[in-house]
Amino acid sequence: MRLSELSGKEIVDARRAERLGVLGQTDLEINEQTGKIQALLIPTGKWFRLRKEGNEIRVPWKYIKKIGTDMIIIDFPE
Repeated sequence: MRLSELSGKEIVDARRAERLGVLGQTDLEINEQTGKIQALLIPTGKWFRLRKEGNEIRVPWKYIKKIGTDMIIIDFPE
């Protein structure tokens, strides 16, 4: 999957069973030493309890449970 294919997918929090919004343009945070994706960096808008960093929200990759054709399922702890 390409980064550009993430755009337009709905973001759903599995734990709360609620739609959180639609993913717009995103950036990836990549570990330079391992090459692994650390997090999605999403421009701020109306969001929930994710940590805000500047003008973006950081969603650690470990909380992304499934990326489907229409949505991204997140299981973010309470």
